Parts: sequence; C-alpha cells; structure tokens
Amino acid sequence: MATTGILRSRRSAAQLLAIASVEREIRAIDPVAGRKYLRDFRDAYRSYQRVLAPSAVRYEIAKAGIVLVGDYHALPNSQRYLAALLRDYDFHQRPVALGVETIFSRDQHILEEWLRREIDEDELRQRIRFDLDWGYEWAPFYELLSAAREHGSFIYGLDCMPREDLRRIGARDRHAADKIAEIRHRHSDALILVLFGESHLAPQHLPAMLAQRLSEPVLTVLQNVDALYWRAAGEQHDRVEAVEVRKNERDHVLCVFNATPLEKYENYRLCLDRWRRSDHDHSAPDLGPTFYNLIDGMVRFLGINQYSPHNTTQPRLLVDLMPEVYSRSSNALLRRLLSRKGFTSAERRSLVHRVRERGSVYLAPINAIYVRQFRMMTSAEDATRFLHQACRGLPNLSNGRAHGTCSTLATSLDRDNAFYTSVLEHALAFFGSRILYPVRPAMRDADLADLFDVTREDLEQQTSLRFADAVEVLDFLTRHRALNSRRPDCTAESFAPAPAFTGRKYEYVVEQLGCLTGNDLYDAYLEGRLTTAALRKLFLAHIEELGVARATYFQLRSRLR
Repeated sequence: MATTGILRSRRSAAQLLAIASVEREIRAIDPVAGRKYLRDFRDAYRSYQRVLAPSAVRYEIAKAGIVLVGDYHALPNSQRYLAALLRDYDFHQRPVALGVETIFSRDQHILEEWLRREIDEDELRQRIRFDLDWGYEWAPFYELLSAAREHGSFIYGLDCMPREDLRRIGARDRHAADKIAEIRHRHSDALILVLFGESHLAPQHLPAMLAQRLSEPVLTVLQNVDALYWRAAGEQHDRVEAVEVRKNERDHVLCVFNATPLEKYENYRLCLDRWRRSDHDHSAPDLGPTFYNLIDGMVRFLGINQYSPHNTTQPRLLVDLMPEVYSRSSNALLRRLLSRKGFTSAERRSLVHRVRERGSVYLAPINAIYVRQFRMMTSAEDATRFLHQACRGLPNLSNGRAHGTCSTLATSLDRDNAFYTSVLEHALAFFGSRILYPVRPAMRDADLADLFDVTREDLEQQTSLRFADAVEVLDFLTRHRALNSRRPDCTAESFAPAPAFTGRKYEYVVEQLGCLTGNDLYDAYLEGRLTTAALRKLFLAHIEELGVARATYFQLRSRLR
C-alpha cells in the first residue's frame, strides 16, 4: 500500500481540483470567510490524535453531559446526523434535551405549541420565520425536530438577534451559553445535545463561555472539518468515519465525517443560488454549474485537453460536447421529455424509477442529465458516465431518438461485446464516483461472498431478485471473477461468454461486475499500479466497436490481477 502522503494526494486530487472552482465562486459572493471569528475555528482544528469507529463516538455521546454538535447549515447531512442519532441510539436511560441555533429563544412558545401538536409543520415554519430569518433547507431541520419529538426529547431555541452582524456574534455566543446553563438547571440529569454553527465551536467561543457558567465538562462533536478530512485521507482505511481531535480534563473534541468538502461547498453554492433568486421564483435550483464542475474535476484529474482538435490521445473538442442539464422536480416533466425524444414506455418507467432512487440520471441517447436532487455519489457517477461517452465521441447519441439505455446497446454488436461494453461503462462510472467521492463504500469480492450468508429475505431485498435468481447470478459472478485469479496465462478466449440472463438478472450482473471492476481500478490507482495516463487511455478506448470491449475487459482483468 502507498505511503500516507501518497494516499492522501491520490485520494484528494480530483476533489481539490473541483473544489477550487466552487470556492472561487463562493468567495466572490460571500466575502466574510476571511473574518477572524471564522479563522479561529479553522485554526483550532488542524490535526487529530487517532481514528475512531462510529460506535466509539456514540458511546462518548451517550456518557456525556453536554454535547456541542457542529452544524454546517447548508449541508443536510449535518442536521440528519443528529436526527439519526436520536432515532437509532438508545438514550432511554435518561432524558434528552435538544438545543438548536435555528430557532430564536423568543419563539420558544411557538415551538411548545408544535411539541403539543397544537399547530402543524407549515404553521411552525411560518411563525418562526424560518425562510425569512434562516433561509437554509427546511426538510432536514424538520427531520431533526420530528426525531426529537418522537423520542420524547425537550427542545429549546437558543439563538437571538442579530444574525447577520459578525460584530455581535460574541453576544450570541454569550446568550446561547446562558440558555444552555438554564437548560441544565431545569434538567439536571438530562443529556443536552446542542446543534450550533460550526464556527461557534472554536475553543475560545461558545465552549469557553460554557466553561465559565458550568462546572461539568463539555464534549464537542465537529462534523466534516476540511483540514481533518484531508489529513484522514492518508489513512490506510477505505473510509475514516470519525477521529478524536484531542482529549483532556476540560476539552474533549471529536469529529465525524458524513460528507466530503466538495459535497459541502456544492450544497452551499445551491443555497447561494436559491438566495439570489427572487421570493416569487420557486423554480428548482440550477444544478448545471454543479455537474459541469464535477465533469471539470474529472477532466483535469485525467489530464484531458477540452480544446483538442483530434480524437486520439484526447477527446475531440470536449468543450462542445457538454450535456444539457435539466434541473426539474416533476416526474411528469421527465416523462414528457423522454416521450418527446422517442423513449419507449418501458424505458420511461425505468428511468423515472431510476431518478426517484438516485436523484439523477445521464441520458446517453440525448446527451443530457436529468436531476431532481443533488446527491454527491450518484451525481459524480453521472458526470463520469457523460465523460466516458464524450471521450468516445458520444457513440450512443441518437439525434433525439432513443435506441435504448446504456445496458442495451445497438443490436449490431454481438452479445459478448454488448455485455462487456455495459460492464466497462459501469466500471468507469463507479471509478469516477470514487475519485470524486472517495467515501463511497468499496465493492470487492469479499462483499459479494458475504451475500451468500444473508437471509433469504435480505438477499431478495438487496438484489431485487427472487431468491433462486439471486443465487444463480451470484454464482455466475463468483465463478466469473475467480476464473483468472490464479491463472497468469489466461487469454480472452479462456473466459466464459456473457451470461444468457435477461431483464433484472442481466442488469444486476452488469452493475455488480462493473462495480467490482471499477473498485479494482480505484485500488490499482491508489497503489500506483495505474497512472492517470493509463486511465485516460481507458476512457478513450472505443469499446463500442465490435470485439474491443471484450478484449479491453480481459486485458484489464489480467493487468489488475
């Protein structure tokens, strides 16, 4: 395995390239990032002592008295982390009190009415002036409130005016410290969970003011701190989910990772886009810049020249091939688009289901991305799917008339080549998603083997196949992957042909074989066995041509053995 520094560099390269663009845009719109109050937070948390398992974090929270949880307001995962903690972990041995920055203390009576179920969600949102005074996404915050109410927790608003004036932010910290002290006095035996903006959690800010008012130690749980994330990228683990920053008698700080820095800043850019639009403009956010930035990150990572006039070692005029991005929230609009472009009714149903499950989909026959919701993992995968198509000159482009999705290529190809073309398309999409989103769970042969040990019901749920069909496809995948694992003299002719499966069985085999191969590519890249030049060559290979995909796949398997 590569050294810590090399691992950190390889895992972070594409993300850093993509982040540079979005950070420039954010700084142009939001100039306060350089203020000392915000620098205090960044400077305080630059390194950590050790890696922790998520269960260790939950244990520390469960035994704590007061827990300050850092909130990056624009990132839904920040609020959902605490909501999941309330739903999934057993705190029933003592009461829980939740304090939130999002609600002014002056509006506590409104919150109490909602807790007593005297008012509904819409009235709560309107009366606490959530959209006017806060302006971030409502759904994840309401999910947190609902989880707390279902758990039977006490809920308190902790903030006060003015929110927009950084010169008065210290007064807000003092006010929040006073309110938390009141909560402790009121609930002497409770676990107090406080969700507050991350910059307030620098040691000299809210934690210091709490120390002046209370004698008990405070646990600070940060989320997705950039410097800690980049440092953790050098660990040998596939994914670091938590670290212990420091621990002493009065200062215990942990950090959990449930999002990447690129994911954070793309979500903030979407907030800025929403705020720039007028109050009467209720259209979906413009996700075009987000996808173009993800594509640009992969382009720069692979060393691709977007302006190349030839299609040999570079794609020809990639800059002119960029996909149209449809940012919509309606299934009806997607169905109309697909019908207008000639997709069959079965394909329309499949793609609408795919968008509902994944948030977005790349439509190769019309070179377009349709997106309902930005989800970093699937968005990175769709951006890579486009790039792979563009590197080959958009071979599936049908001039507005669909001829099937990526798993059913032109019928002039033989069955084997069609199968391996689809496998390679899935493999490079998976690889690109891990390059842009390294925390995506790995998919290896051991994970495949584990499926043989799950219950019948779980296997059917995880594969969306009947039990007998699931066992059949898993057996095929296991035999196919094992075929050349110990035979250095294998040639393409030695391998089994494409399976005779159809429908969902065929799709599952293609997807899983693609994910396994994509993960092989990612591991080989991290270990230095594949260079970006070799990866670029793979993206450029015209696998749609007869025989090329099959030969490419087996050459790749032999190289990655």
